[in-house]
Amino acid sequence: MFPPIAVIDIGSNSARLVIYQQDTPHSFQLTYEEKSKVRISEGAYLKEGYLQDIPLQRAYKALQSFKSQIIKIPNLHKIICVATSALRDAPNGQEFVDYIRKELEIDIQIIDGKKEAYYGALSALHLLSIDNGITIDIGGGSTDIGLIKDSKIIDTYSLNLGTVRLKELFSDRRQSFEIANEYIDKALKTLPKHFTSSNAIGIGGTARTLSKVIMKSRGEKNQDIHNFNYDYELYKEFFSKLIISDNKLLKKFGVSNSRVDTIREGTLIWKKVIEKIQVKKILSSTVGVREGLFLESSTIMKSNSPLTT
Repeated sequence: MFPPIAVIDIGSNSARLVIYQQDTPHSFQLTYEEKSKVRISEGAYLKEGYLQDIPLQRAYKALQSFKSQIIKIPNLHKIICVATSALRDAPNGQEFVDYIRKELEIDIQIIDGKKEAYYGALSALHLLSIDNGITIDIGGGSTDIGLIKDSKIIDTYSLNLGTVRLKELFSDRRQSFEIANEYIDKALKTLPKHFTSSNAIGIGGTARTLSKVIMKSRGEKNQDIHNFNYDYELYKEFFSKLIISDNKLLKKFGVSNSRVDTIREGTLIWKKVIEKIQVKKILSSTVGVREGLFLESSTIMKSNSPLTT
């Protein structure tokens, strides 16, 4: 039996602790998971990126809870803790990192967008049956993209497009979606031209929510979302409808309460990115950055056998 590994992922929208247990040289399982919707970036995008006191308090309490669980794990091999868009954008991000190290003895590594995209692509490459495609991970602050060709990660890219970012910059200020569209289009112009593929792999909460809504509409809500696929053209107009739906209609479609306030922004980003990279078929994934971090830190990738979870 291999010693377990704890992974903490602090995103702009939520923070999550997962414990992975490697069973054999080529298999592992999730043994514990805890999620907290801390929304650490709340209020930051209108304050020059500075993280605000109340969200920081929520993040501290979440990490404190995570630590109380971690110390119960016998023979723990290591703790990997990363922070993404919100902390890397924040002028006071390092201050929070230093505070957590002092108070909770947790070392937070702030990773850049390209690295975040790499971990998402790494998990998809090893835990899905894909050889070619583009991973798309829409978070609260950024959208991270990985290009996979011939079973290799060729390139990664990060866009400053996220659900909470758009919500605070546009929706909360009652700005029209036309203005948000212009903002997204400007960001997408920076995406290198070689990021094109007929296949996309959806990573993260927005992509999973859209897949669940589609599954419900097809009467397949009990199907495993991992490896679920659909043709973009069939749901293009439906996505447009989601973008302009009110909360009551979103819930009727099957959007969870935790996603209602950001799914419109997420769907808008999703639709624009999908069309930019000329995607035809979309594959859903329940794995992402956390699994990528685990795979890189364990001995499991040294095996030549197929990986299983």
